[in-house]
Amino acid sequence: MSNPISNLQSPIAKPILVDAHQDLAWNKFALARDFFESVAQKRVREGIVPAHGEGSALVGFPELLAGNVRIIFGTLFVAPHDPKNRSWGKMYQTAREAHDQAMDQMGYYALLAADPRVALITTRDDLERVLRAEKKIGLVVLMEGADPILAPEQTQEWFDAGVRIVGPAWGQTRYAGGTHAPGGLTALGRALMPELERLGLILDVSHLAEQSFWDALDRFHGTVIASHSNCREFLPTDRHLSDEMIRALVARDGVIGMVFYNGFIKAGWDKTARKETLTLADLVRHAQRICDFAGDALHVGIGTDFDGGFGMESTPHEIDSVADLHKLGDALSAAAFGDADIANILGGNWIRVLRRALPA
Repeated sequence: MSNPISNLQSPIAKPILVDAHQDLAWNKFALARDFFESVAQKRVREGIVPAHGEGSALVGFPELLAGNVRIIFGTLFVAPHDPKNRSWGKMYQTAREAHDQAMDQMGYYALLAADPRVALITTRDDLERVLRAEKKIGLVVLMEGADPILAPEQTQEWFDAGVRIVGPAWGQTRYAGGTHAPGGLTALGRALMPELERLGLILDVSHLAEQSFWDALDRFHGTVIASHSNCREFLPTDRHLSDEMIRALVARDGVIGMVFYNGFIKAGWDKTARKETLTLADLVRHAQRICDFAGDALHVGIGTDFDGGFGMESTPHEIDSVADLHKLGDALSAAAFGDADIANILGGNWIRVLRRALPA
């Protein structure tokens, strides 16, 4: 399966890791978890069983650096009103509320980027500066669920604020059918696609209902990714990608970020199961299936969704924190992936997408 990529990164040097999905701002606003605080500090403060019910923290700035996780797609995620999700903080009932809450999260990312250890990546130059720097983390802002966009023509405001990736759905939104909410793009969603393309934004198809997925690919001709999705073959629900969807993303030179939540890795696992019953070898099955369709290892990456509704207890046995992400490389090696392919899956494939899609 070895298929070296030109000069993205040397397979001999320690690879730069890229995680295409972390809810950093949501964690700050809903769970009072600060980005710079270590995982150990969070766990001491929150206790063995955190009262918010989201599990033990996985992400902290020191652990990101220790694992060489240098680029993160940080989400703007605001939750639609649901009285069952009491730990999720403020939730929205109107488009204006969604807009205002997401703008607050955008302000948090700007605040993080005021620290010299963090940078917002909005251009190719920003990306290259982060890649050249040491002990610096770059954030690419991804809107998960498009309800904060008041109307398609308002997309420009979000681009100007720094958003570079938009996923139209989470569950049902005003723009698209989503997870457990079948249906195609709405009239607003159909109007949104050319706006995203005009601005050069990346389309994230994770969480799109199947009909919305195909509607979007018919109407959007720019860069397409799935920031955090696994293979439906192993988990037969609409949250994951069918073989046909995977083939379509490969044909568009897209990348699929594997989710590290055990419930999305192996059918039948739930939070009552022991952590050690599932390993990174189970996750590698998803990588192998994507690579089998592609004929190479250029279309799979990492999209952990760490601290996005689950904690350390619900991740593969080898993972105690984000510092352990590099262990995926060992599991890939054990499955006969070559060094160049491993470096691309750990980060090189996402770097290639950003180099192609970000504005100069």
